[in-house]
Amino acid sequence: MMTAKQSLERRIDQARGTAAADLVLKGGRYLDVALGTLKLGDVAICGDTIVGLGFDYRGQREIDARGKVIVPGFIDTHVHVESSMVTPVEFGRCVLPRGTTTAICDPHEISNVLGAAGLDYFLEVSGRIPLDLFVQLSSCVPATHLETSGGSLSAQELAERREHPRSLGLAEMMNFPGLLAKDPEVLEKLAAFEGRHIDGHAPLISGRDLCAYAACGIRNCHESSSLPEAEEKLSLGLQVLLREGSVAKNLDSLVPLLTERTWPFLAFCTDDRNPLDIAREGHLDYLIRRAIAKGAPLLDVYRCASWAAARHFGLMDRGMVAPGQRADLVVLDDLESCAVAQVVSAGRPVDEELLAMDPGVAPVGYGSMKLHPVAPEVFEVPASAPFPIIAIQPHSLVTNRLDLPLPARNGYRQPDPEQDVLRVAVVERHHYTGNVGRGFVKGFGFREGALAASVGHDSHNVTVVGAETSDMAAAVNRLLELGGGFVAVRDGNVLAELPLPVAGLMSDRPFGEVAEMLKPLHRATGAMGCSLADPFIQMAFLALPVIPHLKITDRGLVDVDRFELIAA
Repeated sequence: MMTAKQSLERRIDQARGTAAADLVLKGGRYLDVALGTLKLGDVAICGDTIVGLGFDYRGQREIDARGKVIVPGFIDTHVHVESSMVTPVEFGRCVLPRGTTTAICDPHEISNVLGAAGLDYFLEVSGRIPLDLFVQLSSCVPATHLETSGGSLSAQELAERREHPRSLGLAEMMNFPGLLAKDPEVLEKLAAFEGRHIDGHAPLISGRDLCAYAACGIRNCHESSSLPEAEEKLSLGLQVLLREGSVAKNLDSLVPLLTERTWPFLAFCTDDRNPLDIAREGHLDYLIRRAIAKGAPLLDVYRCASWAAARHFGLMDRGMVAPGQRADLVVLDDLESCAVAQVVSAGRPVDEELLAMDPGVAPVGYGSMKLHPVAPEVFEVPASAPFPIIAIQPHSLVTNRLDLPLPARNGYRQPDPEQDVLRVAVVERHHYTGNVGRGFVKGFGFREGALAASVGHDSHNVTVVGAETSDMAAAVNRLLELGGGFVAVRDGNVLAELPLPVAGLMSDRPFGEVAEMLKPLHRATGAMGCSLADPFIQMAFLALPVIPHLKITDRGLVDVDRFELIAA
């Protein structure tokens, strides 16, 4: 085992060229992050650290970088790994070859199912994979009092993990209504992390309410959907995280914000991105490509994706191609298209051998579907009850409230596929309570069949959308047999499915297999007439009662603006 002194001696010798460097990227141009220019020269690496730049270095191992550009590794500043539908191990194997060398995740999905056991799983596995994965401590488990979650995390439980080396601070404070109302539990969590990093989540919050939110030590927000909203947050000192997920697609609206003046105050994040989109389009490399294509300054985009992200989270050891920095590097064939040729993670070329590393940590959360089989009649809505309709906005997590007349039959309110109005229900799956929240939703586009998922942010009960109660019941009951996942049903027959047995959120299969299994699901929903690009992910956010305006949980419809249940 090498001592710290011996390590320093090796760095000095390799930097001065008196000893061969462990690894040299030869003959390429590298991004000078400080000056915003490209320079020609070798990049020498000792162990996990960059030690030399610009000079002619010899290496025990050399990679030809002639004609290529070397930039710092990309940093995803806010991601829910569970939304990739694979374990952290497979997530790293997927995104690391695409240039994402650091990711900062919030495991509140698995924590809402399993509580501390889910959080501890992420903390344990994060330090044992090639991707440098940091784990923010989930602040909202359960997310609100308006739903039933599988687990909970108290301020004391979070504080006990505050000094964990894989954690940077408190994860997104989604319960902004609770913060503004000075809810004691919310304030206790914020107080436990005072002076530490606290992530934000403040969609459409403005004015004095936004001032109060920022005044509690919250440092960023990834929920901006318009330029004025993002500009106000920037002006109040919040770092704006430019998000492009599978459903929430905000990058195009916010790209004009990324300029030569503002890039240090921005960063990129994916939040929730499914494996098929990653396989087809990419991860942060896709966001970089798109930002450049939309006119953002070329080199500033790369500085934003690395240095700005690193400094915002206090990661002073990365984000530059410079001596003393962690050797997280991306070698590009082309800057404008972000064409990744080679990735180096902590001084190690990313290859099949590195990606095959086994962390020795078994997934947790098998057998999490704790509900009884359901009958079709549980989805019936009494005609006497007033039921506003949830209206989807494509590519957005925000939903609107509609009041449309719906037909009735035998004393029960009916869906109206002619108006694109279907049934929606959320079935509690953690404690055998039998809770079922019922309502109607507009925007899915299909007229027959049903879709069901055990992914339902953030408490992850079963969400089901359908035209017929019989198909809805068939879909939910098939999910129970699978141990969680996604199911498409029509006329009582399963058209396609994806098992997600790890907490009902993730597959235990390789990333490539999961991406392939999503294709028949997409074909099935398209054949049903569904008009949404990713109906399962869109459906998952119908149950998120911290995003305006109308949502549904296992306890019923939620008026998010009033932060209360709508009486049935």
